[in-house]
Amino acid sequence: MTTILIRNGLVLTLAENSAPLPGHDIVVKDGRIERIAPDIDAGAADEVIDAGGMIVMPGLVNAHIHTWQTGLRGLALDWTATNYFRAMHAGLAGFFTPEDIHIANLVGALNQLNCGVTTIVDWHHNNPTPDHSDAAIDGLEDAGIRAMFLHGSAKPDPKPGQKHFSETPMNRAEVERLRQGRLSRDDALVTMGLAILGPQMSVEEVVLQDLGMAKDLDLVVSIHHSGAKMPAPEGYVRAAEAGLVDRRVNIVHGNELTDRDLGVLVDHGATFNVTAEVEMQMCYGDLLSGRLLERGVPFSIGTDIECAYGADMFACIRFTLQAERYQTSKRMLDETGERPHPQPITARQALGWATIEGARLARLERRTSTLEPGKAADLILLRANDLNIAGAFDPYRAVAGYANPGNVDTVMVQGRIHKRGGHMLRSDIPDLQERLVRSGRRIFGEFKARAATAEYA
Repeated sequence: MTTILIRNGLVLTLAENSAPLPGHDIVVKDGRIERIAPDIDAGAADEVIDAGGMIVMPGLVNAHIHTWQTGLRGLALDWTATNYFRAMHAGLAGFFTPEDIHIANLVGALNQLNCGVTTIVDWHHNNPTPDHSDAAIDGLEDAGIRAMFLHGSAKPDPKPGQKHFSETPMNRAEVERLRQGRLSRDDALVTMGLAILGPQMSVEEVVLQDLGMAKDLDLVVSIHHSGAKMPAPEGYVRAAEAGLVDRRVNIVHGNELTDRDLGVLVDHGATFNVTAEVEMQMCYGDLLSGRLLERGVPFSIGTDIECAYGADMFACIRFTLQAERYQTSKRMLDETGERPHPQPITARQALGWATIEGARLARLERRTSTLEPGKAADLILLRANDLNIAGAFDPYRAVAGYANPGNVDTVMVQGRIHKRGGHMLRSDIPDLQERLVRSGRRIFGEFKARAATAEYA
């Protein structure tokens, strides 16, 4: 049994109605938070971490990330949605071996830890074989991050005689292999969910079949919805009528959801995820966050595609906060003729999008995302005396407005320290980086030489 004492930090528990706790200690025992109080005796501690001058807070939750694209960084920053779907899904994805998936997920997950993220929702939709899925899970487990692995569907162009992916339900035998095997435990560090095509990308029969399987196996089920055109325009209504929409269902993007469909999803307890940066790049429409805030519905946020820009959740917090402030304020200005005062959305709210709401999406809110006795010790220490933060008046605004991955001093997941003193503790990271580079260059080279969609990248 290991006991770690984190001493003299400025603790942000992010529990409901909580306040900052300056000069507080945290006892971590066997991977869980045992006590939070000032001046705790260090006598029984196996290790003491001096948190003086630091903010101690829950690790961030990146609630939507395509980690398998880590080896293709920099390709997509100038892409449109057409480039992305034609080059990535109909092209590049098909050149990944299981080994490519493994190194991408491993390095991508390690980067998230380095950036202060302790939990990711890994939306994995490049799994044409069981070996690809196993390699993705291996990468997450090897990294030691907390993750929900969302098993998705590859989307290649059909070969002669094949059905289009929109007409193909998820492979139940493969889903059951994982659910009844290595991902059977909902209390494990890596858990399971589904990433289905949904009404925007599949016909109604497939929508109902995939959602039915998710309910049968008690799995979180996440759905991309990034456009108005839908093969299954009645899909959400029919699913709700069949009892297939509840808090397990998560909608990503949702910018062009009709008011009817949004109402159905909200009324049945679905969760929502906003990835503002890619949604604005790809012209998905106004962020859904504003319509959710009007209804009093919380949402999570994520960095989305690794191939376009840095998967930095501190930047994601700021970008989403300011983008939605603009949308909300502009709407209020148009309605009243006056700019809003006070600010309608606060930094403290935005921190919730990147912690508790992401955990709620993955059904992990009772285990992580706030610092409370009995919860897992998934936490980070930020150097509040670094040049870019020093002197900040309010710790919530310091994190939301100023922090970046370079301020992350220590990262702990379930009591295991992955980063200390600003450095990752793994010694093999340079070798892993070299493998990632070789993987990405080979994939892109084969794509350009052989793919029918090579013109799109």
